Amino acid sequence: MAARYQISGSTSAAISASVESGIRAGDLAPGDPLPAVRALAGELGVSPATVAKAYQVLRQRGLVATAGRHGTRVRPRPPVAARRAALLPPPRPGVRDLSGGQPDPRLLPPLGPHLAALAADIGPPTGYASVAVLPELAAVARDRLAADGVPATELTVTGGALDGIERLLAAHLRPGDAVAVEDPGWANLLDLVAALGLRAVGVPVDDEGPSEPGVRAALAAGVRALIVTSRAQNPTGAAVSADRAAALRTLLAGRADLLLIEDDHAAELARVPLHPLAGVTPAWAFVRSVSKPYGPDLRLAVLAGDEATVARVAGRARVGAGWVSTVLQRLVLSLWRDPATGDLVRRAAGSYDRRRDGLVAALAARGVAASGRTGINVWVPVPDETVAVTVLRDAGWSVAPGGLYRIAATPAVRITVSPLDEPDLPALADALTRPVEGGAPY
Repeated sequence: MAARYQISGSTSAAISASVESGIRAGDLAPGDPLPAVRALAGELGVSPATVAKAYQVLRQRGLVATAGRHGTRVRPRPPVAARRAALLPPPRPGVRDLSGGQPDPRLLPPLGPHLAALAADIGPPTGYASVAVLPELAAVARDRLAADGVPATELTVTGGALDGIERLLAAHLRPGDAVAVEDPGWANLLDLVAALGLRAVGVPVDDEGPSEPGVRAALAAGVRALIVTSRAQNPTGAAVSADRAAALRTLLAGRADLLLIEDDHAAELARVPLHPLAGVTPAWAFVRSVSKPYGPDLRLAVLAGDEATVARVAGRARVGAGWVSTVLQRLVLSLWRDPATGDLVRRAAGSYDRRRDGLVAALAARGVAASGRTGINVWVPVPDETVAVTVLRDAGWSVAPGGLYRIAATPAVRITVSPLDEPDLPALADALTRPVEGGAPY
């Protein structure tokens, strides 16, 4: 914990508010340790139970995480805005930023022509009473999902993949419930699970998806939901194989106590066959976002599932955001129907494959193991993340530390290939060799 910040309060609510204030102000940084329960109780003159209750509230809000004998620490990405975040120094000039996880803007379809066509043919304004999922969008979405083996009789749309997953978890689970998540896994999802007051149970991931023993152990631990990334897993690039899907379907068949969520966020950008688990459990949902292939600003995802699950998500939306803009739905439908856009997405998928596969191959030639079967990221195990990030920064590359994505997985760094061109790969692979071999920072 930063020495300059002193936690205060005489009640659990006041203590938790003090810690949150410190995080917002930047006095408590991500990763900073909090005092042990008994030590802080002695400092504040309160009972250990009062401090323990404050820490429990902070954990349920996703602000801190407890890791056994390593104590309680501020989470790497606590769900509060820090006022001092804008004061952080900018990246070193000339450093290539490979940490963002964003698609290549050079390969995103232009929206202007589609927006212009919509402006000319959008029709009269839509009122509150008539908004819903556009029937024509639903029809095309069902056809696209059915082509990949996903039953989509019941379907709705949400404001992106994470919005859909949040609505699913909130509709089915309660604070304190356990959720099986991939480890390493999507940082935003780990943050969401914590912010909802749910308990994350990590499931190891290999190139073929969540491991069968890991899922079996999570089920034995009493998880109420399992979240699986179908393809282009973030951060490892894993994709569920036919054999893994068959094994998981056998394991999960008929589990009435489990909500199964599949996230196919990369959609058309993942050029491997989809092997869905959809329908193997009574409660299930399959979420497919449009953001990666068509643009991050297009906050729309299609959500298919069983009747009760889809009805819960749609019903919860009605008393919250209400609906996904029909203007946005029409724009996505226009992109789906445009052959030129389809060609561009296919070219983008091929370009990502060449860059990702090229980096993995260049590292392998240097004796460095890395994962990256699909998608836009490569996962490189390292002995020490701090050393690796520092060495790479000094060599002109900014990468994401694996701690943002890990629960119990071993240290690594995540590299997003979308800012790279193929001629960049040898130099980056050379720069990665030293930290992987355990070299000290410069």
